[in-house]
Amino acid sequence: MSKTIKHHLTDDLLMAYAAGSLPEAFDLMVATHLSLCDDCRARAESFDAVGGHVLEQQGQPVSMSDESLAATMALIAQGAPTPKPARPGCAVLPAPLQDYVGGSVADIRWRSIGMGVKQAILPTGKDATARLLFIPAGAAVPDHGHNGVELTMVLQGAFSDEVDRFARGDVEIADEDLEHTPVADIGEDCICLAVTDAPLKFSKLVPRLFQPFLRI
Repeated sequence: MSKTIKHHLTDDLLMAYAAGSLPEAFDLMVATHLSLCDDCRARAESFDAVGGHVLEQQGQPVSMSDESLAATMALIAQGAPTPKPARPGCAVLPAPLQDYVGGSVADIRWRSIGMGVKQAILPTGKDATARLLFIPAGAAVPDHGHNGVELTMVLQGAFSDEVDRFARGDVEIADEDLEHTPVADIGEDCICLAVTDAPLKFSKLVPRLFQPFLRI
């Protein structure tokens, strides 16, 4: 898969992921991309290693409470937790997304947002939003800009906009400088994971009117 991925995550995002400083929605995006991209996964592991070394060099001894041993022994006495049954494989949703959806594409609770486009908002923290987008083959997402950062990763099919073409595994990083109209390839419906830290800026009236209800 990595050889076909052209659009990757930035070092800043990977370092923030390693440091644990990203919102949950952005963590989900990074974890999903890393599950498909060997190149970004190797870079992320290098940042993890650097962070671990820094902690080792700067860490201070921490005293343990008198109850620590008793608490540890109580956990041991409870035995190993019962492992969750493995989910069936899904050709579209990588493992990090399957946990949020509760299964496969068939389990996604889509909601129409007009023009054949559908979305499913995922349960993440309030500081950022994660959603799955379904764009019918040949259809377009309304022209929009950004009040913050939007990351969009293709899970099925492909889309093109003013920047480039994005296929499975590719991530488009859009900020306040980009206004675009993503259009799904004609040959296949497009499914994407999109995360945002601020509402989008739609140029047309109708999307703006429905924006508060659709939480876009």
